[in-house]
Amino acid sequence: MSSPSKRREMDLMKLMMSDYKVEMVNDGMQEFFVEFRGPNESIYQGGVWKVRVELPDAYPYKSPSIGFINKIFHPNVDEKSGSVCLDVINQTWSPMFDLVNVFEVFLPQLLLYPNPSDPLNGHAAALMMRDRPAYEQKVKEYCEKYAKPEDAGVPENQSSDEELSEGEDDSGDEEILGKPDP
Repeated sequence: MSSPSKRREMDLMKLMMSDYKVEMVNDGMQEFFVEFRGPNESIYQGGVWKVRVELPDAYPYKSPSIGFINKIFHPNVDEKSGSVCLDVINQTWSPMFDLVNVFEVFLPQLLLYPNPSDPLNGHAAALMMRDRPAYEQKVKEYCEKYAKPEDAGVPENQSSDEELSEGEDDSGDEEILGKPDP
């Protein structure tokens, strides 16, 4: 059986190999950012979020901590902190899951099937239950206002799979850091 540090390294490499843009916070592998795109054919389609992932020392036996950096309007995401209320991650996590599951299954499912009866954002939950069209419009407004590629630290004119041509310099730290919150 492999050690937690080897598993952490393997899961992180698997996430990077799955074409997710991953930005390390420091030299360790415990904290990093991942570019996450809203699921196709959903009200979140077109949205791009920078998601902070923190792996506890006991990972994979203990679940990762997940939070949205740029704003998202959702009943199960705290609007101020970006913390995610996700049963699979927070309560029913198993070492059988990995980081790819988080970004390919758990987060898309959260966005597609919000649970207004267990809210972190009471306003979003109430609006969703009371006036679904107004809720969906508010989600779309947040996507347009806060979840553009540049809000997640992605240069607008460069997709994640484009290569820099010879002679181009990729040392722009301001692109990596993103914009400070207003």
